Amino acid sequence: MLRILTAVLALTTAAAHAETPPGARYVAMGSSFAAGPGIAPYEAGAPARCARSARNYAHQLAEKRGLSLVDVSCSAATTAAILKPWGELPAQIDAVTPETRLVTLTIGGNDIGYIGGLLGASCRTRGESGCQAETTPTEADYAALRETMMSVADAIRSRAPKAEIVFVEYPAVLPPTGVCASTPLSDTAAEAGRAKAARLVAITREAAHASEATVITTSSFSQGHDACAADPWMNGYPAPGAAPYHPNLAAMTAIAEALDMTLPR
Repeated sequence: MLRILTAVLALTTAAAHAETPPGARYVAMGSSFAAGPGIAPYEAGAPARCARSARNYAHQLAEKRGLSLVDVSCSAATTAAILKPWGELPAQIDAVTPETRLVTLTIGGNDIGYIGGLLGASCRTRGESGCQAETTPTEADYAALRETMMSVADAIRSRAPKAEIVFVEYPAVLPPTGVCASTPLSDTAAEAGRAKAARLVAITREAAHASEATVITTSSFSQGHDACAADPWMNGYPAPGAAPYHPNLAAMTAIAEALDMTLPR
């Protein structure tokens, strides 16, 4: 709890917090790190491919605060899925209405092949078949991600001027150095993953600052709870019955607590 409190006190925000009273409309958007695949039970009625947990951080926060949650997070989503329809799914931004008072989002990893790269590398290390290909983002890819994340924040502001916007960072997946049995990766693959994670954090914070949004610095307070830690908040590889290299219930609970401590009552 002290680790979380320290990180929350240090989070960056350029605007006063909007009010989020009980009953306020809360929209949760993002990728699998928001949706919570592998964490039972799943939200009733949610699209099966989204693997949206009823115990992800958004659901836990809504329960704590008595908020009216609309969770549109979905596994494998990119920033494009926030702003445009994605197959049979409407754009996630469509859930944001003028009445919305809180929007949280965890997004960007799929745009740069962050977790997919780790999954593919571990798959190859273990000699498995059908592994995902490695991707190496270019500077143009990172620039495009930055612009799209800023566009997402602008779109939220346009639709819900009174809403508090909170970017929730991805929690730590790997330890600061080295690997372990739970992370079957070469040193090169591990360093590539860390590099992507660092750029994603920097871009998230830059977009939040530019849009006067708040950042929950999950990448900081989750240090020491990576997939190799004694008390992991992150699944390793493989993860039978769960999602490899994805947050577990403890991570979702920690993020919900950070949000609860940050938002005004």
